[in-house]
Amino acid sequence: MESEFAANVRKSAEASFADGFYCAESVLLALAEALGIESPLLPKIATAFCSGIGRTCNICGALSGAIMGVSLAFGRSDAGASLQPAYSATNQLIKDFEQEFGARECHVLLGCDLASHEGQKQFREKRLFKRCAKFTGRAAEIAAHIINEKKV
Repeated sequence: MESEFAANVRKSAEASFADGFYCAESVLLALAEALGIESPLLPKIATAFCSGIGRTCNICGALSGAIMGVSLAFGRSDAGASLQPAYSATNQLIKDFEQEFGARECHVLLGCDLASHEGQKQFREKRLFKRCAKFTGRAAEIAAHIINEKKV
């Protein structure tokens, strides 16, 4: 059942990406849906995290979306509650993502700087969105595995 849960989350993220949402938006939408969370604020809160946080060459948007999804599952609603569940899940997520892809920064993963016109041209010409689709699906799947494992 666990692998089916993660596979469904991955498919949902990939479908959102194919429909035109970007990496962070797609991953957050898929994880929120899997957790039974609906809000008109989704995917709005994830938009600026796409493209390496607004094309600043930072953390991959798919990974950012996955972190937000993990936080939906383990984050605090009470200021006195422990941060540890969310931090532990996030640390595992980042470790697993980096182990699989070798980096966490958008520009390293893609090999171009999306903040520059040249980098955006390279992104289009080399069809790097296919890599983004892979990062999106896999980040959602990794997060789903962690959520399912730690919720048990």
